[in-house]
Amino acid sequence: MLAVAVLAAGKGTRMKSSLPKVLQPLAGTTLLERVIKCTNSLEPNRLLLIVGHQAERVQQQLQAHPGKPEFVIQQPQNGTGHAIQQLLEPLSDFKGDLLVLNGDVPLLRPETLEKLLQLHRNSGSSVSLLTAHLENPKGYGRVFSNENGRVDQIIEDRDCDESQRLNTLINAGIYCFKWTELQKVLPKLKSDNDQGELYLTDTVKLLGNATHLEVNDISEITGINDRCQLAECESYLQKRLREHWLKEGVSFIDPTSCTISEETRFGKDVVVEPQCHFRGECSIGNFSKIGPGSVITNSSIGENVSVLMSVINGATIGDNCSVGPFAHLRPEAIIAAEVRIGNFVEIKKSKIATGCKINHLSYIGDAILGSNVNIGAGTITANYDGKSKHISLIGNQCKIGANTVLVAPIEIGNNVVVGAGSTITKNVPDGSLAIARSRQYTKEDYHD
Repeated sequence: MLAVAVLAAGKGTRMKSSLPKVLQPLAGTTLLERVIKCTNSLEPNRLLLIVGHQAERVQQQLQAHPGKPEFVIQQPQNGTGHAIQQLLEPLSDFKGDLLVLNGDVPLLRPETLEKLLQLHRNSGSSVSLLTAHLENPKGYGRVFSNENGRVDQIIEDRDCDESQRLNTLINAGIYCFKWTELQKVLPKLKSDNDQGELYLTDTVKLLGNATHLEVNDISEITGINDRCQLAECESYLQKRLREHWLKEGVSFIDPTSCTISEETRFGKDVVVEPQCHFRGECSIGNFSKIGPGSVITNSSIGENVSVLMSVINGATIGDNCSVGPFAHLRPEAIIAAEVRIGNFVEIKKSKIATGCKINHLSYIGDAILGSNVNIGAGTITANYDGKSKHISLIGNQCKIGANTVLVAPIEIGNNVVVGAGSTITKNVPDGSLAIARSRQYTKEDYHD
């Protein structure tokens, strides 16, 4: 049995933000959700989030999380030991191990936690903790252990004397406890220290059977206290993601100018030009070329697609398509194969069939286009009547002239030609020519 507790009650005053620190975004995901995600492979039986500052806001953000978290209130916040004391009641009958994590340490790898849990169980320790050697350990609690890896005690930096501060082995603040043993010593914690708080680190000495695991990559235990550290973590995480995809066969022309979400997936031989950004769940097919200057959000892009200086959000694009420059594909735009979406074209909640061309200055909203439709420059589907949105249906092989307005709801049949400058308000049958514009009137000698 395994329970995971995440400390997420702090104010994070140094962030200088109205948003709780643990809800600050990192590569598109909150710090707290990143910490939770790294425990998925452990398959914990219980997930407990210890909240305090803006607790309701944190609960609202996480209440629908698939891990089904239990929220435990820490009020007031009187140290890490006090936070874990809040678990005495909800875990009163629990008999397994307790993994304690921090909601502001978002770069932990799942395999590191797996190693810690394995060490803890194989060693029979009452508590196992993550440690690291730092060249400059200032501000971190020092871990004092013997040559066999057994930990005697942890002393917080501000409580160390000069000789103790020479120790470079620091406490990362990540622990795995035998809960039934921790239960017994938690009530014994005292606040006789420089901060007047209850330290969870004091349980190490009280338990008397502790071991540690030293991490190889110290970036994993990096905590975030201010926006400078948040930016550093973002930079590190982006570098990690880019290096991964470079090794998988993706070419970044200027890697440092691009950002990627962890949910983005690339095929082989994809080329990403400078200043491109991928947010949320994105899928980019083989041989596609993205950018420069494009933003892709929660979208699927097929193989051999070209996207140039465009914004794509919540859209699906088939193979062999061309998008941009300066196109905007909004949610529920579904583009089939062999489609051309040109400059300054906006598409929203529409289905565009194979072979269509929408090359210039058009708005297509709430529409369904058949195959091989050619939309002339400046065409608009007028889908909103002031109360409701309506559908425009355009059949196969149609040619819609420049500067046309299709007033929905409307149905254009197959193989229809619509004259340029028309405002079409009535349905048009198959094979027709539709023209709806005023006859030109020319008054000669107008200025005489």
